[in-house]
Amino acid sequence: MSASVEAGSGAERPQQVVKVQEAKTRLSSLLREVEAGGEITIARGGTAVARLVPVGPVTRADRRRPMGFLQYSLPDTFFDDLPDEELQAWEGGA
Repeated sequence: MSASVEAGSGAERPQQVVKVQEAKTRLSSLLREVEAGGEITIARGGTAVARLVPVGPVTRADRRRPMGFLQYSLPDTFFDDLPDEELQAWEGGA
């Protein structure tokens, strides 16, 4: 069961307090409320343990993910022989 608690002045949205089990069951809907500017407190028993808050304005660029492979080139030294002590360590010797 969720309970509403006033979180400061009357201009702010009421803060919702939900128990852990309810938060697990309703996570998607709670996240929609947070995206709309709400704030959710998650409580275990009667003790608040976490708070879901908006991370700030999300821009379209924030949502874009790079596709494909990253551009990277190996340095020429990558293929050089390993020093003897490092080679021994890789081969199980100390």
